[in-house]
Amino acid sequence: MDPLTTGTDAPRPVGRIRFMNEQRVNLDGFAHEDVELGLVALSSPADPEPSLVVRDGKVVEMDGRAAEDFDVLDAYIANHGIDLSVAEEAMALDDVTLARLFVDFAVPRDEVVRLVAGTTPAKLARVVAMLRPAELTIAMTKLRARRTPSNQAHVTNRLDDPLLLAADAATAAAYGFRELETTVPVLADAPSNAVAVTVGAAVGSPGVLVQCSVEEAMELEMGMRGLVSYAETVSLYGTESVFVDGDDTPYSKAFLSSAYASRGVKMRVSSGAGAEVLMGGAERCSMLYLESRCVSLARAMGVQGVQNGGIDGASVAGAVPAGVRELMAENVMVMARNLESCSGNDALMSESHVRRTSRTLPIMLAGSDFICSGFGSIQRYDNMFGPSQWNAEDLDDWLVMQRDWGIDGGLRTADPQDMERLRRRAAEAVRDVYAWLGLADFTDEHVELAVDAVGSKDLGDPDPMVVLGAAQAIRTSGLGSLEVARALLECGYHVEAERVLEMLVARVHGDHLQTAAIFDESMQVLSLVTDPNDYAGPGTGYEPTPARQREIHAIRQARGVEDLRKDQEGFASDALRVVGPAAPGSDPREVVVGVSPGVGRTVWRTLSGLLVVDVLRELLAGLEEEGCRPRVVRVNRTLDLGMVGLTAARLAGSGIGIGLQGKGTALIHRRDLPPLANLELYSVAPVVTPDLYRLLGSNAGRHAKGATPVPARNPYTDEAIEARYHTSVIALIALERSCVDPQAGPEELEVAP
Repeated sequence: MDPLTTGTDAPRPVGRIRFMNEQRVNLDGFAHEDVELGLVALSSPADPEPSLVVRDGKVVEMDGRAAEDFDVLDAYIANHGIDLSVAEEAMALDDVTLARLFVDFAVPRDEVVRLVAGTTPAKLARVVAMLRPAELTIAMTKLRARRTPSNQAHVTNRLDDPLLLAADAATAAAYGFRELETTVPVLADAPSNAVAVTVGAAVGSPGVLVQCSVEEAMELEMGMRGLVSYAETVSLYGTESVFVDGDDTPYSKAFLSSAYASRGVKMRVSSGAGAEVLMGGAERCSMLYLESRCVSLARAMGVQGVQNGGIDGASVAGAVPAGVRELMAENVMVMARNLESCSGNDALMSESHVRRTSRTLPIMLAGSDFICSGFGSIQRYDNMFGPSQWNAEDLDDWLVMQRDWGIDGGLRTADPQDMERLRRRAAEAVRDVYAWLGLADFTDEHVELAVDAVGSKDLGDPDPMVVLGAAQAIRTSGLGSLEVARALLECGYHVEAERVLEMLVARVHGDHLQTAAIFDESMQVLSLVTDPNDYAGPGTGYEPTPARQREIHAIRQARGVEDLRKDQEGFASDALRVVGPAAPGSDPREVVVGVSPGVGRTVWRTLSGLLVVDVLRELLAGLEEEGCRPRVVRVNRTLDLGMVGLTAARLAGSGIGIGLQGKGTALIHRRDLPPLANLELYSVAPVVTPDLYRLLGSNAGRHAKGATPVPARNPYTDEAIEARYHTSVIALIALERSCVDPQAGPEELEVAP
């Protein structure tokens, strides 16, 4: 029974529908809008009407609720989250007017931020809900805090293996991630993971911020010790009932945020659509309105930023109409509140590659302080947060998308030749530090496995008690990053020791506590203060520097003519020999195979991987099977396949010729046909097999004899032939064109048996 039918008597769908049912998008869940459950994205009848009444400097009514009826969220926002000096002006603007300011190039970002500071949660939600998708992209381009986009990685594995964590952290830093977030499948392992990722990050690059996302008390403890340098998993919710269920209030979250900041730990909060729905506390309100309350709370608490855009509830928002639009609107609200936006794209919203790309691409095009708040730089199965929207399997796609659009998605192509050295240094550094500190001993074999591992499945089954013992020793000893730096120094890792110490010094200075702050690789702080977004329409705002643009363009797969020339030279042989000038034949059994000018000179292998001489042997064998006399000539005047084939046909005694280009495209021609006509054509060279070339030879012989040829069928393929091979075709044609001599006649070739 088809999985989407119900009951044994349900009719079987037609084949086209059965085929569609099997596509990846149908692994996703989709829901009808349901106001009672809060399954509504942008606007619910239960959302309050925006309002604000102020008397004697106090908010006495907000969003239709009197002060005496405020819940704890209302009270906190009213007391700390609204700029009353601009509130009257902002709330007096009608929704359309304020929405247009978000996308008007003539209105500076600062003016939008000034006005939004005076809006209530309901007002901001209503305004942002008006923005169409293209307008959200413009608004995000204009309103993000920091000029320079960045990206954050998840670095985890199912074994909590410290050597693999370090190697993967160094790899992520090499690819350009400026924040690395780890977590654990076993809570007690957290201190070990924090140390391993901190060391690996220091191997990969200066200035990479590290987080270990675990239970709040332990995370704060690691922050105090300097084992981590930022936090973001202080969760906010849009209803009081959900806060109460978690034994929390905005006040307790504000206190925790202050504790981080007081010790120089960068800090933002997390929220996002769907959380209240999942916890049964949406109170019939739309996801966007509830998230607007969370963003207003974040502003009132004084944190640096917000991680939102669905996060763990992204699939909930994605299940309802306009849900993906709502996810992006959440990020725009954060930016309009003048906070750092860590714009989701972490939790896997869909198993459909098309939907995943659809959800992320507008944000990638617009840029964000952190485009992903957790790109899984490791394998999907190793991501202990659950698979990300983007994972190691997608890293090349991301780099190519940057290149396609000429935009900065925060990443770069790491040098493949340098990867082994980098991973080895990271793994060895953690091994040596753990040994020096008396935490654990790891073998050389373990190091080798970690260096080469694609993921934790490649490590075998190491003893989990080793990691647990190391983590307990770290926690009970009070060990901090100062001791880690000393261990690195004592073990000979001077550069990495200095980088760990630099992060400790930075915490004393506190410059990275500015809104939307990251360190570049020179340890310079880029933030709202030092690197403010100055986009004001075309010709303004962030553009990658020429050096950065070269990084974006320099993907490892890009190849040019010289690369292909070297490849082709590796297959050169003496299997083709020039006999002399080619003259017309008179034997009616003769069929001439004409090859293009570069064959046997600059081109030796076709797009299918077959050697040109092997293709010729198949063609000749097919002709001989039909009792024909084959002859091979090289046509030097042109590389046009039609003219190559026609020239061969005019030289053949039978009037039938075969044309073959170096890339493998082939046809059968007849002397009386126009150049662009032919009898048979193999146009999809990459999938042509030896058997098909032999059949082409046989059919040419049948044409020569006046017999009926056997129709050839192109092989089935769902491969993107054009996308994969067209760049190689261009290079091959360039190699062939270099051999064209318009004055030279055809020459006879001999094919070695």
